[in-house]
Amino acid sequence: MQTKYNIVKQAIKSQILDGTYQPHQKISSESELMKQFGVSRHTVRLAIGDLVNQGWLYREQGAGTFCADRSKEDNLQQVRQKNIAIITTYISDYIFPSIIRGAESYLSQRGYQVSLFSTNNDHENERKFLEKILTQQFDGVIIEPTKSAVSNPNINYYLNLERQNIPYLMINAFYDELEPFHIVMDEEKGGFLQTEHLIELGHKNIIGFFKNDDIQGTKRMKGYLKAHRKHNIEISPNNIVTYTTEEKLTKPVEVLKKLLFENSESRPTGIVCYNDELAINLLDVIRESQLNIPEDLSIVGFDDSFMAEITEVKLTTIKHPQSEMGELAAKVILDMIKQSKGSKKQTITEKDLIRFDPELVVRSSTAEVK
Repeated sequence: MQTKYNIVKQAIKSQILDGTYQPHQKISSESELMKQFGVSRHTVRLAIGDLVNQGWLYREQGAGTFCADRSKEDNLQQVRQKNIAIITTYISDYIFPSIIRGAESYLSQRGYQVSLFSTNNDHENERKFLEKILTQQFDGVIIEPTKSAVSNPNINYYLNLERQNIPYLMINAFYDELEPFHIVMDEEKGGFLQTEHLIELGHKNIIGFFKNDDIQGTKRMKGYLKAHRKHNIEISPNNIVTYTTEEKLTKPVEVLKKLLFENSESRPTGIVCYNDELAINLLDVIRESQLNIPEDLSIVGFDDSFMAEITEVKLTTIKHPQSEMGELAAKVILDMIKQSKGSKKQTITEKDLIRFDPELVVRSSTAEVK
């Protein structure tokens, strides 16, 4: 449990890092801080004193306490290791190790130290890592956004990266309001290819599972809808299942169990999955229901992860560039760093994106409807 003194100190520090306080701007008075945090004047003075000693604040006699300009301090420390931060939603599982290896290998060969951070798709973790990056002198940042389909509470931290001229780019998804340089897949087309593949095999009752707090899921769902519309196939409202990060291990399994065990007459013949990880989880439900793949039920994944071939059923899926995306992100961030050190500040335009084209990989988990 944090002490009251540390809570006050961290809150002021966070307001500096998210840009609430700009260099040489006066911070709240001691009385205002006492009221805001419900603490004594002594506690406030301790917190401010520490931040002054650490170079975050400075005092002017008779005028108050002000936010320090830490960029001047940073400029005095030019001789240092070159550092790149990589923030992803996850590090050690699924496709993320391949993406990270692609970037890390390229950067380390060019003398950069790489620091890895995993948000676990949680905004609070993202905030903590952005604060760390803003205080520890990183040359650039490669970021996979956290819950990219919902409003992000950390936008001010990204704006502060821009103010401090720290280049960043986003991979897999991006925060639309920031319009950053981003490297993504054409997720909508991927969802379309998944669905059209099943439709061309004669499937008309196709259930789609989509994670809706990441923009990838909403775009893949859009592709699913477009494929149905192109082929004039009516969609049952019950055939679109959305879920959040927190529900990913429970809701899809529960919904599929209900459909397969309780409703055999209207049972789907095809399943479109948000990713391979979900497809593997659903295979257990299908086995329990005594159905066979692909004879009774066809299933399509997304990402062509290592999971696609580890079970007895080899998954039809959409190929993700993985290490290629990581390496390309590394090349682009180094180019952005080079530009940021020039006299002209880089501006991001609508053209500042790279979009990989999806490719369907057909294996044994899909077949024509009998």
